[in-house]
Amino acid sequence: MRLGSGTFAACCVAIEVIGVALFLRGFFPAPVRSSSRTEHQAEPPAPEPSTGASSNWTKLPPPLFSKVVIMLIDALRDDFVFGSKGVKFMPYTTYLVEKGASHSFVAEAKPPTVTMPRIKALMTGSLPGFIDVVRNLNSPALLEDNVITQAKAAGKRMIFYGDETWVKLFPQHFVEYDGTTSFFVSDYTEVDDNVTRHLDKVLKRGDWDVLILHYLGLDHIGHISGPGSPLIGHKLSEMDSILMKIHTSLLSEERENLSPNLLVLCGDHGMSETGSHGASSMEEVNTPLILISSAFERKPGDIRHPKHVQQTDLAATLAIGLGLPIPENSVGSLLFPSIEGRPVREQLRFLHLNAVQLSKLLQENVPSYKKEPGFEQFKMAERLHGNWIRLYLEENTSEVLFNLGTKVRRQYLDALRTLSLSLSRQVAQYDIYSMLVGTVMVLENPAHPNSRWSELDVVILLGTMGHVLSLGASSFIEEEHQTWYFLVNTLCLALCHEIYRNCFLGDDCEPRRCSHGERGFVNTAPALQDGSIGRDELEPHRASKSPTSLNTLRGWEKWMAMASPWVILTCCRLLRSLNQTGVQWAHRPDLGHWLTSSDHKAELSVLAALSLIMIFALVQRRCSLTSKVAMALGLLGVYCYRAAIGNVLFPWQRDSKDISKGLIEARFVHVFVLGILFTGTKDLLKSQVIAADFTIKTVGLWEIYSGLVLLAALLFRPHNLPVLVFSLLIQTIMTKFIWKPLRHDAAEIAVMHYWFGQAFFYFQGNSNNIATVDISAGFVGLDTYVEVPAVFLTAFATFAGPVLWASHLVSFLSSETSSGSALSHACFCYALICSFPVSAYIILVTSLRYHLFIWSVFSPKLLYEGMHILITAAICVFFTAMDQTNTKS
Repeated sequence: MRLGSGTFAACCVAIEVIGVALFLRGFFPAPVRSSSRTEHQAEPPAPEPSTGASSNWTKLPPPLFSKVVIMLIDALRDDFVFGSKGVKFMPYTTYLVEKGASHSFVAEAKPPTVTMPRIKALMTGSLPGFIDVVRNLNSPALLEDNVITQAKAAGKRMIFYGDETWVKLFPQHFVEYDGTTSFFVSDYTEVDDNVTRHLDKVLKRGDWDVLILHYLGLDHIGHISGPGSPLIGHKLSEMDSILMKIHTSLLSEERENLSPNLLVLCGDHGMSETGSHGASSMEEVNTPLILISSAFERKPGDIRHPKHVQQTDLAATLAIGLGLPIPENSVGSLLFPSIEGRPVREQLRFLHLNAVQLSKLLQENVPSYKKEPGFEQFKMAERLHGNWIRLYLEENTSEVLFNLGTKVRRQYLDALRTLSLSLSRQVAQYDIYSMLVGTVMVLENPAHPNSRWSELDVVILLGTMGHVLSLGASSFIEEEHQTWYFLVNTLCLALCHEIYRNCFLGDDCEPRRCSHGERGFVNTAPALQDGSIGRDELEPHRASKSPTSLNTLRGWEKWMAMASPWVILTCCRLLRSLNQTGVQWAHRPDLGHWLTSSDHKAELSVLAALSLIMIFALVQRRCSLTSKVAMALGLLGVYCYRAAIGNVLFPWQRDSKDISKGLIEARFVHVFVLGILFTGTKDLLKSQVIAADFTIKTVGLWEIYSGLVLLAALLFRPHNLPVLVFSLLIQTIMTKFIWKPLRHDAAEIAVMHYWFGQAFFYFQGNSNNIATVDISAGFVGLDTYVEVPAVFLTAFATFAGPVLWASHLVSFLSSETSSGSALSHACFCYALICSFPVSAYIILVTSLRYHLFIWSVFSPKLLYEGMHILITAAICVFFTAMDQTNTKS
């Protein structure tokens, strides 16, 4: 039985998906872990070192603080506290930093800078795996040793209010809690009020030891309108007043109990210049960490500048402060300023406990640990510590004891710093076997190049190879949009050359086109090799038109064909000015920033209205009357939704006083999206069941495509609607004046769709930085967090460019031929062109797995490539269904 090329392509992509999944399993492993202690059997603490004398300090030191309050403000950037915004909007916090009893730090958060991994880092002291960026959507219970679990085991009573991620990570750990969803980013008021409303009664009570507050409003404002929004200042002022309330309450209690408390102000991650987070820009990784306690004495005129530390250092510091064992997997070092007011013996005891914990973790994860500089420094410090203890127990109070104590302390601090750095570098334990198996499976995709090539095929081949080679450099990955902009511009120039040659030289220069359908881009599958598919089937236009040049077009159409590449180039250049993306130039002002500023809301409103009108004009031409009406009403609903949430203005409304969540308007649009998709699906199923005229099938496909366009219009921010307009315009121009007249085969058309789909991914403002994902798109029309639709809407809004161009490929080829062979051919070529960068990139990241930027640059790109493969798999399955339908017909 002959295997259809569509089925063959679907099988190839299925193998690729499995291979990528295996590779990801091996590439995103668990970080360094200790196996020395189980949940129910904890090791006793290391005794105090001694030389020639026995120490009587073999237990954990008592707690340094009576109560601990952790106030975590989501997406709190360091400059929001230590910069001009802090001085203006957080005066009480600024006073504590500059003159109060506090220690201030800038804590560096490692990528991925999303909430769940950062909470794990704060409480365990370990570096979570990069794959936790996916687990962040539905956090599992944290089984790793952590401060919260240790506190519960010690009988500490803990209360929590805020982001429900804590409740999922630490189930049944809190005696009282109230969790709020962190994903419904449209709400930045109630989500914080639900935390603050508990404060007054809790602060008056004395039946708790640890209070954790996780405020989400600042993060949500960032996702909605960015760090430059006036709402940021109001939220910072609100947080400052809450901090003042907590601090004054703790001071009042200290006067009664005469024991110090600790207030910790921190952020889990920062906020990029676009208001998002997830990657490794300075604005996302630098967070404030302020320790406030009356135990921290401060002399008059003592000026302290925030020191740079690691976010993982907080776990060890909290454990020491609460009198708990340091989490066994912690790679952080104790923040020494928090104990520098204690007696020297206590200081050395705390440092020794931390050094012992880090050295054990090093021994379990590094076979040659004895050669590590940090381990040698630790052993030296331990020997000196033993000598100091001997002198101390002999009641030697001379200057020798003081100097030796200073030397031991310095030696311990150096050892802690070196050990922490060594362990942080050992974060990845790659499963090489899974990576190799996955690589082999991905590389199994066959390709048989033909000996006959056109100039356009050479451009495609060189462009594909150039893109693959560029993925070996971190800078090219960060700025990959530049590669795709260059490739689509080059493609336009190649098409321009082809059009002009056909127009002015005619058929004399066209011998290659006579066999155009016989060679394609690749000889694609066994079904194509047995000669059962002829050239008419591979070229959708070959059967209906004679092999002539553009001279068949009328006068104005010929001139339009000649102008079309330049029109496309102009559109692409305008789109490049709309959204700056990447890393190097992302901070520069662009047209999008100008349009979204509050001073230009009228201009944005006009642009949005014109864009929606253009979308209707470009999409409705092949829809049924019912779908045209639904499309018109849906686009009107899109504008009403954006007006309701304050993005644009109605003609009769000069300001946005009546701002709502736009739930009714968004759901109104969702109804029409579902209606159009249902109508298209019904026509598609009808053509399959009764083998009706293939016109019904093409109309159904186009209506499905138009439904996706309407959904994209709803999810795109108003300033990005021109991206959708230009995408539709370029598709229309290329369909009428390039693909049809020049009779490109299915392979070339598929590759062009792929290239433009990739380019429009970046035209949207996306990048390989996770922080550019627009989380707010997942909550359009939702009044609460519902995981499945939120994930789907976010993914669709992010990958709308590739999805819409792939959908257009199906609609175009279906409308131009009643044979499924062109679809099958395009299916395989699309899968093949997707597999090239994935296959090469898997090899590259394997060889670069110890690169400095492996987690901040290469890993996010790998996740994006995995998503592209999934999209390709869906397209191939769809193509296969079309192939089988036509075979039955």
